[in-house]
Amino acid sequence: MRRRAVSASPLTILWRGPLSGCNFDCGYCPFAKRKDSRAVLARDAKALNRFVEWVLARDGPTSVLFTPWGEALIRKHYRQALIRLSHAPHVDRVAIQTNLSGPVEWLNACAPAKIGIWATWHPDQIPMARFLARIARLDALGIAYSVGAVGVRAHVEQIEALRAALPTHAYLWINAEESLQGRYSPAEIERWAAIDPWFELNNRAYVSLGRACVTGQGVISVNGEGDARRCHFVDAQIGNIYEPGFEARLAPSPCPLSQCNCHIGYSHLDDLALPGLFGAGFLERRAHDPERAAALLAMARFDSGAL
Repeated sequence: MRRRAVSASPLTILWRGPLSGCNFDCGYCPFAKRKDSRAVLARDAKALNRFVEWVLARDGPTSVLFTPWGEALIRKHYRQALIRLSHAPHVDRVAIQTNLSGPVEWLNACAPAKIGIWATWHPDQIPMARFLARIARLDALGIAYSVGAVGVRAHVEQIEALRAALPTHAYLWINAEESLQGRYSPAEIERWAAIDPWFELNNRAYVSLGRACVTGQGVISVNGEGDARRCHFVDAQIGNIYEPGFEARLAPSPCPLSQCNCHIGYSHLDDLALPGLFGAGFLERRAHDPERAAALLAMARFDSGAL
């Protein structure tokens, strides 16, 4: 019988293993068309299986967001991991970032209420019709999801067409292209905001130094070796999750970085309160609260904490 570690506190884990290969070749991505060797894939599978066993043995509410550098759902070991975790009673939610290029029928084996899909569409990599067909299957399977795209200027008309074709309940977020964050013209912001009403929240860096953040206590980033940091963007290591007593080291502390410009970072700032906008869809970035969004937009426009 599996023995559970003693820990009652809720914990959200952002997990990223050795995998970095991707089947797409987006020009703005350093991992485009990178092919992992068999050795790397074997190491990634071993690391993932070890992590899943640790989560299954943990005694406390747990949520997991997989944030791979490459495309994970074309790999069987990730699909199996999501299936296993979704059926664990103490796992509240398990979500994954994906380009949704692979089949989705395996989701039939999951507990659908526990799964979240963070799907990014790349217009020059997969036809819209094929992508929409996969979205339709997610709806048919009862799987919650968000859809997103990078705000590449050359793609705006295609992304507008995607918005028109998606179900009205589907949230379509737009990530500012890294080189353009904070540099879109007012007309461009207006056009992107017509697709994503909360685009302005993503089109900025937030002053974060000294601000309260739940990372390091209720949220941690973990790599394939089990090394834990407060988030993906802070190098200082808290410890290793496989060490006895690791969770005793988790404690609240202010952000040590001067700024934060990525959703999976600034979404955890206490005073930004993005969980109120995303609710149960927080892990997969599925926004649902228009009134809260309006308040957040007002703060983003006028708060001195936004650069």
